[in-house]
Amino acid sequence: MVDGGYDVADYRAVDPAFGTLDEAEKLIADAAELGIRVIVDIVPNHVSDQHPWFRAALAAGPGSPERGRFHFRPGRGPDGELPPNDWPSQFSGSTWTRVPDGEWYLHLFAPEQPDLNWAHPDVRREHEDVLRFWFGRGVAGIRIDSAALLVKDPALADFREGVDPHPYIDQDEVHDIYRSWRAIADEYAGVFVGEVWLPDAERFARYLRPDELHTAFNFAFLTCPWEPERLRRAIDATLAEHAPVGAPATWVLSNHDVTRTVTRYGREDTGFDFARKAFGIPTDLALGTRRARAAALLTLALPGSVYLYQGEELGLPEADIPLDRIQDPMHFRSGGTDPGRDGCRVPMPWAAGEPWCGFGSASEPWLPLPADWAGYAVDRQRADPGSMLSLYRQALLLRRAGDGFGDGPMAWLPAEEGVLAFSRPHGLLCVVNLAARPAVLPPHERVLLCSGRLDPDGRLPQDTAVWLRA
Repeated sequence: MVDGGYDVADYRAVDPAFGTLDEAEKLIADAAELGIRVIVDIVPNHVSDQHPWFRAALAAGPGSPERGRFHFRPGRGPDGELPPNDWPSQFSGSTWTRVPDGEWYLHLFAPEQPDLNWAHPDVRREHEDVLRFWFGRGVAGIRIDSAALLVKDPALADFREGVDPHPYIDQDEVHDIYRSWRAIADEYAGVFVGEVWLPDAERFARYLRPDELHTAFNFAFLTCPWEPERLRRAIDATLAEHAPVGAPATWVLSNHDVTRTVTRYGREDTGFDFARKAFGIPTDLALGTRRARAAALLTLALPGSVYLYQGEELGLPEADIPLDRIQDPMHFRSGGTDPGRDGCRVPMPWAAGEPWCGFGSASEPWLPLPADWAGYAVDRQRADPGSMLSLYRQALLLRRAGDGFGDGPMAWLPAEEGVLAFSRPHGLLCVVNLAARPAVLPPHERVLLCSGRLDPDGRLPQDTAVWLRA
């Protein structure tokens, strides 16, 4: 739990803080009876420093077979006092830690997360067995953490900005791993979704070839500011890069690593840093909520599949975590300049009148819930037809009913400047107004759902989206 559970000591067990393996199996089975399929998160790039393999590697010493499962190297400099290379960390700071016998080990993240050597056959066999373990317990799929980072340049050459191939991101050999994994998933009719952060659309699409991953998260769309032309370009690029490999597009507005949608859309910052974590950026939550509601209808109307992050359906903003309660290693490794990701990882509020808003009852959760979050609680929003939760539930009911939603074609419609409008099968229309003035709606038979209120004259207000049936 040094990095929110992404430092795994045992891939076949459940941390006692969350329950037992028997309870996990019951959860999977009960969910299946309700028509809910469970996806679990597998972390293949690294393990915990408490993992038996790493403890054995430390005890065995330099040159041992046990160290071959990791990236141990002698240091540079007269006495080996310098790290083996200059690779930048995903978490700020050094990617190397020296052990008492003088060797260094690689960790792209925190020191408690030593990277595995995927050139070692034990690593390949172990993870294939882990996949079978969880598929055999009824999970429907696997989310693959840091999916593009597994394979490293065997020479561990220094990092050179802009030089291809990158020494540890998107190495070609990583695709051999996912081909072997796909064969296992196909045995169980399981699915994969990859966490693949890549700027190159063609390289990204390689992960979605028919014999590799089924889907991958769409981070280009997630990091796109609330600007009509940029959103349209992100949508077009997503559909274009998925078409050659026949994979369904995915749409993601938020996840456990970026600033929550309501807070993001209430800020004026733009560009790739749109989703960044930062201290003290002014936020208009009313504006952010209005835009987040519109973005929900935009996203759920697009072709493909949608991933909703916990609390997104409640309209939760980014939480301000007191400095003495921050847990994310990104904060500490940045020297305190990065607030870390805890602000989007605060537990969900379920019941307004319960201790900690109903998230457990024995003790306070690992992160504190803000004092005003009772107003976002599920039990309050259920009773409010105008709440974010009610909007999502209505949208999901319509989407599940079919009639134009999900996979299939879409076509952009002529629209005023600042307005996104497109058609789907069966006469489904989606219109999103990002302009500063109300927009005239295209001809339609009826309104299915609107993220806000239409003007008295039937026009669509700014930062509002609507679904129509033509």
